[in-house]
Amino acid sequence: MKNYYRLGVLGLTSGLAFSALAQSTSQQNAAQPLPATGAQPAGTIQLAANASGDLLQELQEIVVTARRREEVARDVPIPLSVISGDTLEDKSIFNVNRLTESQPSLQLFTSNPRNTAINIRGFGAPFGLTNDGLEPGVGVYVDEVFHARPATATFDFIDTERIEILRGPQGTLYGKNTTAGAINLHTRDAGFTPEGAVEVSYGNYNFQQARAYLNGPITDKLAGRLSFASTSRDGVLRNINTNDDVNDMNNLGLRSQLRYEYSDDLTITLRGDFNKQRLECCTQVFVGVAPTQRPENRQFAAIAADLNYAPASTNPFDRVTAVDTPLQANQDIGGASVHVEWSTAAGSFTSVSACA
Repeated sequence: MKNYYRLGVLGLTSGLAFSALAQSTSQQNAAQPLPATGAQPAGTIQLAANASGDLLQELQEIVVTARRREEVARDVPIPLSVISGDTLEDKSIFNVNRLTESQPSLQLFTSNPRNTAINIRGFGAPFGLTNDGLEPGVGVYVDEVFHARPATATFDFIDTERIEILRGPQGTLYGKNTTAGAINLHTRDAGFTPEGAVEVSYGNYNFQQARAYLNGPITDKLAGRLSFASTSRDGVLRNINTNDDVNDMNNLGLRSQLRYEYSDDLTITLRGDFNKQRLECCTQVFVGVAPTQRPENRQFAAIAADLNYAPASTNPFDRVTAVDTPLQANQDIGGASVHVEWSTAAGSFTSVSACA
């Protein structure tokens, strides 16, 4: 069980501001009656606990782009889940593996970058054999750019605004490789308001994580954003052959963005990212052997005896393994994309070009 301790530059000020806002809202609600039907401000939903106005809450509507255009999530006629960037930070969800803990229909299987699969509702890609040449069944999109290799999903989320998980076949809008669904990850756009933040976390197994971003204007029409994330952790298993810890974490990510607003109708966004992964991962421990219908001489015990092999331990809680070859889980992945949005009287046009 992991325990995380987080130091955020914005955490204390946000908490104080929220407390003050909650107190102010409570005082106003006590002095003012409920607004008349139809008087709610646009973009919010108001819920009243009872007619006396003891409770009044305003919930922002969730806007998604699941169908390639901005819509309110409740108006989209497909099964989807939306996780905001604030929720990701509050729950320490910094990669797809952690995301599966809050999304029961989403599964990630990985024993190394070459053998990684993402499934939704149990469908996607088979696991157990090296799947270098197999097409994924769940499409992964980052800022509308398709990631052909599921192994890229093992990297950390960087400066994420929201994640949309679309369940079921999505081939109509997303083409092939989405027979089981799609994952849309949207990062935060560069803006013209100067801002920045730094966050540092520490946990058991020497877990260390640092995140930072810097955003602001460069010219009157050009804004930039630079984001950084680094995560490391000691291994949770002991390799008795090398006496080293394995199944550790060591990720480093950098993302940059330039947003040029040529006019109110034309916006050009240039994005670039680089991710580096250096780790000893992902081996397993011996859990047990189930008998099969094979002859006795082809059962595991007989085969192991013929090969003079014995597991490091038959108790998985010993957390030991025996690996006599490099795990080869290192990755270096980077790319760039250009996103053009043009609004005309005839409609809106979007162009996305990317290279890796």
